[in-house]
Amino acid sequence: MLSSTFMSGDAIRAAFSAAMSAMYRNEVLAYGMLMGLVADINATMLERQPGLRARLEATETLDRISQERHGAIRLGTKAELAMMRRVFAIMGMFPVDYYDLSEAGVPVHSTAFRPVGEEALKINPFRVFTSLLRLDLIADPQLRDAAREVLSRRRIFSDGAVALVEKAERDDGLSPEDGERFVAEVLDTFRWHEQASVDHALYERLLAAHRLIADVVSFKGPHINHLTPRTLDIDAVQDFTASPNQKLFEAALGAAVLNEFEHYAGIERASSKQCLAAACALSAVA
Repeated sequence: MLSSTFMSGDAIRAAFSAAMSAMYRNEVLAYGMLMGLVADINATMLERQPGLRARLEATETLDRISQERHGAIRLGTKAELAMMRRVFAIMGMFPVDYYDLSEAGVPVHSTAFRPVGEEALKINPFRVFTSLLRLDLIADPQLRDAAREVLSRRRIFSDGAVALVEKAERDDGLSPEDGERFVAEVLDTFRWHEQASVDHALYERLLAAHRLIADVVSFKGPHINHLTPRTLDIDAVQDFTASPNQKLFEAALGAAVLNEFEHYAGIERASSKQCLAAACALSAVA
């Protein structure tokens, strides 16, 4: 097969990020509202600041200003991370930097899979901050063994996804038809699963150790835990989600999710250097 018949990694990444956005809007009802809010605020900022518009036009990023730029997942095993690296490589995304979040009390270490190179970033800058659970940081040896056993049984990639990864590596690319199938197969890995894969008693033990440990171990796959659009005025976004609009967002998002958004918005406005986890996130999306 000629290379000209392949779907480029940049095109696959763009299709994947669009599919991820559509899926997440269905899973989190208020996310579509948030995306609309961000688009409106960005349009207002561009109208008020022609110099900003000119800079974005010069860098060919104006058309994608309100698209998602950042997502995050958490994996449970080295094997899952190794396979995820192969998946992201097909999308033209590669690991950049290393973050040991255990120093902030979070039992993971992380990297950001992202496109590299100016042209790839211009086409689609989507990246995924990817964390791997540190089982060695679970103090209780019995709980550690139980978590390891649960994770050893799960398979987060479909047979179809694995087959297409192998085909892409063997042929050095995927046809447009296979590229579309690849996006659909891989998307299922990031889908939310309503049913836990552990019983309630084990979940409570995992939760007592750390809520992130419970989140990683208790479910069938590494559901996308957030997507982040680019906003030109985070203060305006947060002000809108505050009273009297807060109840509207709480009803759809849940108060806990909204509080987490406000927490990280506050970090970005104030001093991100005071929090290692926030500093890592900001570095990853730079």
